[in-house]
Amino acid sequence: MHRLFFPVVFILGMLLGSCDSDRVYDEYESIPNSWNKDSVITFNLPQIDSLQSYNLFWNIRNNSEFGYSNIFLIAQIQFPEGKVITDTLEYQMARPDGQWLGTGFGDVKENKLWYKEQVRFDEPGEYKISVQHAMRKSGSEKGIENLEGITQVGLRIEDTQN
Repeated sequence: MHRLFFPVVFILGMLLGSCDSDRVYDEYESIPNSWNKDSVITFNLPQIDSLQSYNLFWNIRNNSEFGYSNIFLIAQIQFPEGKVITDTLEYQMARPDGQWLGTGFGDVKENKLWYKEQVRFDEPGEYKISVQHAMRKSGSEKGIENLEGITQVGLRIEDTQN
């Protein structure tokens, strides 16, 4: 049995790793305790094929401490030659009856949220994509200082060719 264990584990790992053929980049940052309004999460992208186009997603993991039905984000793409694109985004996180959207068992849900489609990384150099929350209580101009219930924020880039 010992002789078969390692080859079987290797083959299973290869099969599981190859199931996600669209994935080009998929990274997460953990949020300890709460997400401060001034905390910017930045993803430094590796060199990506400049001839392809890609779809970008935010992956947000929340638990029951998140007390809102939607989330507002400010996202930026910083191009190597200095151009910056900033977007203010709103995503629904729960149904009107309070049931969480997303996938997952138990307390934590993951939402895969569209960010941009058909993006090309055609400038040579390093791209930086960043995000911070822009949550406010209804009727208030002051932002929520520390947003509870967001456990991880991820950036996913998928190839559009598959």
